[in-house]
Amino acid sequence: MFDGWCRYFEHDAATTGTKMRFSVYLPPQHEGWQVPVLYWLSGLTCTEENFMIKAGAQRYAAEHGVMLVVPDTSPRNTGIPGEDTRYDMGSGAGFYLNATNEPWSKHYQMYDYVADELPKIIEEQFNARPDAASIFGHSMGGHGALVLSLRNPGKYRSVSAFSPICAPTQVAWGQQAFKNYLGEDTSTWSQYDAVALLEKAENPLPMLVDQGMDDEFLKEGLRVDLLEEVCQRRGHQLNLRMRPKYDHSYYFVASFIGEHISYHAGHLTQGGSEGV
Repeated sequence: MFDGWCRYFEHDAATTGTKMRFSVYLPPQHEGWQVPVLYWLSGLTCTEENFMIKAGAQRYAAEHGVMLVVPDTSPRNTGIPGEDTRYDMGSGAGFYLNATNEPWSKHYQMYDYVADELPKIIEEQFNARPDAASIFGHSMGGHGALVLSLRNPGKYRSVSAFSPICAPTQVAWGQQAFKNYLGEDTSTWSQYDAVALLEKAENPLPMLVDQGMDDEFLKEGLRVDLLEEVCQRRGHQLNLRMRPKYDHSYYFVASFIGEHISYHAGHLTQGGSEGV
């Protein structure tokens, strides 16, 4: 695809204790050279396939010489009762956190998987620059991207999001999931809430966020207004672009994915590539 390769992999993951799947787009520059890595985190109900099929990102990744890495959104087939009952809990809804509440705690360790285990695999198995990684995502994945960047200073060069769940502790999606994954002690929830983390953050990465104004989840599920408010009050850099007529779909993501990849490439390609 565009002189590069779109590939899918499955492996035994130590963090989740399950098989995990991920997809990669290897740009043509990957042949013989180390390339920077851009991690994409997908939203509720998605797998490692949705972004690769729907976003139209490979053309831009090839132009900029950036590898795309897309993990699945949760462990699968763990045998946990009710895992496949709801669209916003269990399969396809890992929320990129480490569950501490049984029975989820045994397998639902998506934060550690995305932050640590998957990058090690990418750096070991592909021509990836270990010093050049960025992260972005959509909806639940936008939440994950913002949280991971805020909690890991220096790990990523840039961060962006489409329609992120900005304050999961304050909306039904997050409250339902966090109660099941993390338990009743709400004091532990804020570590996975971008708005809460920004209240205490010092010098976080600038944030690029695109949000559709006709998004059916905008007011009750996403609360980008709270993200904007905390950034204004704390002086954090936020480029929030409210897009008239766009909704929550991958049509929206595909419309602006080229701009996001160009944004990240500007940060990732600083310092050049290294021959291998």
